Amino acid sequence: MPFTLHHTDTHTGARAGVFHTAHGDIATPIFMPVGTVGSVKGVHFRELREAVKAQIILGNTYHLYLRPGIEVLRAAGGLHRFIGWERPILTDSGGFQVFSLTGIRKLRREGCEFRSHIDGSKHFFSPESVIDTERAIGADIMMAFDECPPGTADRGYARRSLDLTHHWLERCWQRYEDTEPLYGYHQSLFPIVQGCVYPDLRCESAEFVKQFPADGYAIGGLAVGEPTEQMYEMIEVVNAILPADRPRYLMGVGTPQNLLEAISRGVDMFDCVMPTRNGRNAMLFTPHGIMNMRNAKWANDFAPIDEEGVCSLDNTTSRAYLHHLFKAGELLALQIASIHNLAFYLWLVGQAREHILSGDFAEWKNDFLPRLGQRL
Repeated sequence: MPFTLHHTDTHTGARAGVFHTAHGDIATPIFMPVGTVGSVKGVHFRELREAVKAQIILGNTYHLYLRPGIEVLRAAGGLHRFIGWERPILTDSGGFQVFSLTGIRKLRREGCEFRSHIDGSKHFFSPESVIDTERAIGADIMMAFDECPPGTADRGYARRSLDLTHHWLERCWQRYEDTEPLYGYHQSLFPIVQGCVYPDLRCESAEFVKQFPADGYAIGGLAVGEPTEQMYEMIEVVNAILPADRPRYLMGVGTPQNLLEAISRGVDMFDCVMPTRNGRNAMLFTPHGIMNMRNAKWANDFAPIDEEGVCSLDNTTSRAYLHHLFKAGELLALQIASIHNLAFYLWLVGQAREHILSGDFAEWKNDFLPRLGQRL
């Protein structure tokens, strides 16, 4: 999967490029809506295509493995056919879910034993079985199996976790090379840089993963409890080492401000549940700041949700109407807010791309960034 780098901003590390996949080209920087179990919560695929303009979505190996199960996905011909999505898909390996199962999982060098959050049944993930599962899912981009340590982990824990992640990566890569795609198109495997908030461990991990001739690389284990400034520092440390001619994916991040700061440090790809999760809780992201649609101030405001043309739904839905839907507990409120927030995130990275290509990204970002956190 070749990556074409079109332009790098002269004042920052921001990049604009195109990542070519079997299911279509992805213009970077890009945000990927999270479709954990094969669906983006509250959003139909028609809206993902037309209103959100999503170029790629994310699925999760852990959740898809549990349901609908690998046998169903194989029988369907892979996740693309199962869900009716013809554009690219990326799958997380389940490493973060393993991290979040504290108390019902056991890590060891062979892999991870865990109990299902659904019915308590016992399962085991090894690097090899995760690659086999991702082959069966059929994602265009597969992630290596890793352990995600908490952002506050002490150095000893971070060291042991990194050694385990690197050992698992070697086995993932070997399984990847020993197997073939099941559905007739190429699948990429991205190694993941770990190392918590320790610069020397992050450097070591970045040097280690770039030995593997991958189509792209991921930065994991950030936005998991560490201070924001440390997250930005780790991004800078890692991107100074990772190959410049491959896409860089920052996993599970974040706020609109996080995206712009990470783009300015050379990140190309993002995912996060924040747009849909916050949308379901009545929080809208807009170019002018944040709107809490449960606030009484919107009850008689008949202007469109957002007048910037971020989302096609915004032209036909008033603030007063969306406020009413939330107060009435209508499911439509969750849908509209989720679509709006996803459309805003895609609009934001699209604007960043335009300004990178036009050469004024730094000016635009510095002028635009302060607005994003304002409460309206």
